[in-house]
Amino acid sequence: MDKLKIGVIGTGHLGKLHIKMFRQIENCHLIGIYDNNDTQAEIASAEYGVTAFKNMAELLDKVQAVSIATVTSAHFEIAKECLQRGIHVFIEKPITAKIEEAEELVKIAERNHLTLQVGHIERFNPALLSLEKHIVEPLFIQSDRLAQFNPRGTDVAVVLDLMIHDIDIILSLIKSNVVRVDANGVAVVSSSIDIANARIQFENGAVANVTASRISQKKMRKMRLFQRDSYIGLDFTAGVSEIYRLMAPDDKPGTAFLSYGEIGIGDKKRHIIYEQPEIKDINALLYELQLFTDAVITKKEPVVSGEDGLKALKVASAIIVEIERTEILRSK
Repeated sequence: MDKLKIGVIGTGHLGKLHIKMFRQIENCHLIGIYDNNDTQAEIASAEYGVTAFKNMAELLDKVQAVSIATVTSAHFEIAKECLQRGIHVFIEKPITAKIEEAEELVKIAERNHLTLQVGHIERFNPALLSLEKHIVEPLFIQSDRLAQFNPRGTDVAVVLDLMIHDIDIILSLIKSNVVRVDANGVAVVSSSIDIANARIQFENGAVANVTASRISQKKMRKMRLFQRDSYIGLDFTAGVSEIYRLMAPDDKPGTAFLSYGEIGIGDKKRHIIYEQPEIKDINALLYELQLFTDAVITKKEPVVSGEDGLKALKVASAIIVEIERTEILRSK
């Protein structure tokens, strides 16, 4: 079978990583790259030995799929042109800056039977992948994503830059509609929101408390899931997870379990056991882009579809609107 002809649009920090990964994927052929900054494109071209096109249209004439790793504000126009040309699209998160733009991209992709995948990379983090064999039905989620300041990404609020990773994961875990969003946030060093906290309530009664900051002294990417009979901790930086759960009466713990104590009275006592699920040794970005090329070739739904990206964007936008509303109330 012929290899998928692909191009990378955007050659900044993330774009260079995409170039590096695509050169390792066997079922695709990296045709070339494009960036409206010629100097930046030429640097990437020399570093990775790939053709830099002076004109985006020339690159699009030669490819079947593209990876868009530009600033968020450019996502919509580039993705729209690609999809209208019949080109499959991988687009970094957030899918777009505006909900109506994302809705239009999803419609074009569906109408033209094209693959549209959004780069919510944490879906492919080993910590989350380790839970594939476990029942995950959280009733409460606590998420903290803290980063040191980096000018890259400040073209959008921290909600779209960082928090949206956790929003996407939460929406994938809690299969219920969002019914209420409460949020607070503030701009500290940039012109947009730099630190934010949101409480997301779902129709089924589940709640998620989400915090994101890009002005922290220390980095943190953790999520804690609380559900009936168990607690699950995820460390996205370390790529590991851990589970504390009540052992059912007929359970027989194996060597992977450690007893952590007992709860209950008399013959109704149940053991609290600790387990650290097996971790897959994978590169999350490589795996994500590999699955994109596989989805295009096999014509299957991508793991993180355009619709998934749209759902995350809607919640993120609701959080930003609520932060702006509370800011107006504070200023009165």
